[in-house]
Amino acid sequence: MTPTLVRQHLPHAGAAPRVDRSARARDWSEIQERMLVPLYEAVYERLDVGPATRLLGLGCGSGLALLMAAARGAAVTGVDASPERMALARERLLPEASGTRARTGTRLVDGSARDAERPGVAGYTLVTAFEPIGCLAGDSEGLSGQLTEAAPLAERGAAVVLAGWGPPERCATASVMRVATKLAEPDRTPGSWRPASRDDLEDVARRAGLKPDGSGRVACPFGYADVDSAVRGLKSTGLFDAAMTATDQVQVDKELSEALHPHQRQDGTVWMPNVFRYLIARTP
Repeated sequence: MTPTLVRQHLPHAGAAPRVDRSARARDWSEIQERMLVPLYEAVYERLDVGPATRLLGLGCGSGLALLMAAARGAAVTGVDASPERMALARERLLPEASGTRARTGTRLVDGSARDAERPGVAGYTLVTAFEPIGCLAGDSEGLSGQLTEAAPLAERGAAVVLAGWGPPERCATASVMRVATKLAEPDRTPGSWRPASRDDLEDVARRAGLKPDGSGRVACPFGYADVDSAVRGLKSTGLFDAAMTATDQVQVDKELSEALHPHQRQDGTVWMPNVFRYLIARTP
């Protein structure tokens, strides 16, 4: 899972896993991204996202959260460092190639938050970082840097939303994520999975110079058609890259499939209840 938050991970030690990045981005878009829809909806409802909203989405992935905000009338700008995911976001949000008119006020920017500056235009009223942190060693540091770059682009007192995994005991997927730690540990590979900490989001906000101003929890169950879909969806988050570096893709697939069996129902579907947490902070 953004989740993935994928784009904020530390470099791996040793050779990077050989993956088809276009296929992985498509798996994220078609299988995994929708798992966080309840989180997007809860935040947009709480902050009354609508025509007056100018939203900057950090790590926007293939654009589902942006699409939902645009459907509420918001002007949206998305930033992501993955060209494969951004290509899918453009298909969703900037479909000029198909002859369909793009949504007014929609921008997609390859790179980092600093590239999303709009000279002569009013600052953003909302910044979102929906890719959940608290599952990879070092992911909070990467997000702090992005928020530090993004804060000056927002209005004073603008809302900044961070998301993270809830307590491991409230997240059924945590037991599956431990496969990443188990396989990566022999090589002490950086970027391996870790349990979420209670104050992850607050720590990130403070390091970025933001003031916490409320939080919430949202149920985001992970549901898949079968074990194969679950394996593909989970690997698309990038959370198992370190494990694939330490071993190989075949071994990761095998271990993941075994870890998913307790969550498989009689009809073959996979269901894992999870709770995610979000923090609302304010720019100075």
